[in-house]
Amino acid sequence: MSGVILPRLASPGLRWARRYGLAASGGAIILAWLILAGCAPWTAPFDPNFVDVTDRLRPPSAVHWLGTDALGRDVWSRIIWGGRVSLVVGFSVVLLGAAFGTLLGAVAAYARGWAEEVLMRITDLVFCFPPIILAMAIAAALGIGTLNTMIAMLVVWWPKFARLARSLVISQRALEYVEAAQTVGFGPAHILLRQIMPNALGPLIVLITLDLGNAILVFAGLSFLGLGVTPPSAEWGAMVAEGRELVQQWWVATFPGLAILSVVMGFNFVGDGVRDWLDPHARTR
Repeated sequence: MSGVILPRLASPGLRWARRYGLAASGGAIILAWLILAGCAPWTAPFDPNFVDVTDRLRPPSAVHWLGTDALGRDVWSRIIWGGRVSLVVGFSVVLLGAAFGTLLGAVAAYARGWAEEVLMRITDLVFCFPPIILAMAIAAALGIGTLNTMIAMLVVWWPKFARLARSLVISQRALEYVEAAQTVGFGPAHILLRQIMPNALGPLIVLITLDLGNAILVFAGLSFLGLGVTPPSAEWGAMVAEGRELVQQWWVATFPGLAILSVVMGFNFVGDGVRDWLDPHARTR
């Protein structure tokens, strides 16, 4: 046996880092933004809306870490306060859309018959339109404002969760534990909410995690087009729009864009990690 070379087994820490390292780094990025935005009155060095035209378009320095914009406002302070808006909108849209869409899709799958047909045809009707285009149209009709933009996003956000929930409930509905619950005498609401949904939450949680970054990106896009927050409120997409023509003053648009990039990547990393963690085949590899 002296001539046989046994493969070196990777340490548990190395296996964990290889499998969940990106998810941990994504979680750290999101946690950092949550702390910065949640503690904005203390973490932001300046008032985000304080105008000082004598200090306009200053490059990054020891006083203004990320420079100032065309009105002399501190870019770093506006990024921190803008994170409050972006994160709140992202979480609100995804969680509310997930709750409504999941409930609708689950009821449609379990009720079957005409109820399923009506609910799924409504879902298909919303899916007929490109989501971002439909959100833009609704936001433009409702008017500029954070609440109106959230409503526009919610209208187009729930169908994906409805379709996923419907497919998950259909696959679970045919299993033996559902028949056993029906035999015992549990009602449809109890079976759906207490028996089926807990066993179908895994893919929904993954979709929610991955969708948070997408919601923040869509909201930033709508704000970039002037359909999001009302001036002078700070928001990442609106800040990028303000600096899109300031080529020489690159910091005005670059740093808010990097903030969007970091948050979206963080949620994508966490979503991939959650998917691997919930996948029993991935855990055995």
